[in-house]
Amino acid sequence: MSLYQYERDGEAQELLRVLREAENPEVRRRAAEILGRFEDHDERDDIVRGLVQAATGEESDAVVAAAIDGLDELGGDALEELIGKMANVDLDGDAADWMKAKAFVQALDAGVPELRMAAANALGELEEKEAVPHLINRFDDPDTRVRARAARACGQVADPRATDALESLLTDSNAEVRREAADALGNIGNRQALQALLSLYNDSNERVRRIAVSGFGKFESDQPVEYLVDALGDSSDAVQRAAVFSLIDLLSNVPTEQSHQIRESVVDQLAATEDETVVAPLVEILEVGQQPAQKRNTAWLLGRVMDDESNRTAVDALIGALQADDQMTTQFASTSLAEIGGTYVEAQLLEIAMDEDGDSQTRAQAVFTLGKIGDSETAEKLEKLLDKTEDETVRQRTFSALSKLGGHQR
Repeated sequence: MSLYQYERDGEAQELLRVLREAENPEVRRRAAEILGRFEDHDERDDIVRGLVQAATGEESDAVVAAAIDGLDELGGDALEELIGKMANVDLDGDAADWMKAKAFVQALDAGVPELRMAAANALGELEEKEAVPHLINRFDDPDTRVRARAARACGQVADPRATDALESLLTDSNAEVRREAADALGNIGNRQALQALLSLYNDSNERVRRIAVSGFGKFESDQPVEYLVDALGDSSDAVQRAAVFSLIDLLSNVPTEQSHQIRESVVDQLAATEDETVVAPLVEILEVGQQPAQKRNTAWLLGRVMDDESNRTAVDALIGALQADDQMTTQFASTSLAEIGGTYVEAQLLEIAMDEDGDSQTRAQAVFTLGKIGDSETAEKLEKLLDKTEDETVRQRTFSALSKLGGHQR
């Protein structure tokens, strides 16, 4: 029977037999690789023991590497069994994290790169700060995979002590290492870490650029605005979208006293960009975003970047935002709809205003907006609304809107 059939049928014991007895090391390597995917298998304990035996007793480096990778895929406890055996310590489920970390730190110096990689992974999951200097020591590892995993682990621990060393990896010749270093700096998020990311917005690797641009939203100043606007013209759609999301995060994160200045800076910089590049991601944030601050800033910005009402999807998103639970979001959506104006906007607002079964506050907000963009025909329709509605909140807003439009006051 083939290895494929053993894998398909979940024959763990047959695969373990192949791992122990097959003469061809490539066949043994393939068996170890398959066993690493049996995470939820009923015979998982036997699988772990078999892979540990292969990782410590094999002559073939390829089989050892596959066994270590398999243990890593099976989860932390599987790797702990291997490290514990190598360090001659008992790392059972009750062992303290510091004891596990100490054993994994020792494994960072192992001769097999796959074991160094796995140890770095485990230290990142443990989030032990005392392991950071040892992870940094692996930043000059000859294996790019180890450098990348060590950088990732430092990002998981998010200890500012790793900032300088991570910054040095931003010029690594390997794009994966640069990507992991950029991601780690974004997780650390202190001023120095964020500053280091600015140099990566035009990196040759698209994933590195995307991660760097995503981190710009954590700034508390307008420093990254020009970089973010420049990134809106990136050849990658993913980088463009990341730039829009970061602009919204930036507006949400800046201190209140700087908010106006940065808003104006964002709008000025966006004036030269194509509407659609910015509008589509903004619509997505407004429709599916969960954080009130993001939705508020998105509703506000849409009104500043749209030239007219031709993008009906965006208008509909703002109309939907009028019904948000957050009052500031509804107010910003109303202001943006007034900025955009047009017959379609007016028709949508009138439909909401006339709906006697609709939410009172939403209807009132729609009437308020109509008072800013309507004309004499709008006033006539609001007169009819005034005659038939019994909603006092809507009536008060209608009086106010008619006053602005030159209609009757009663």
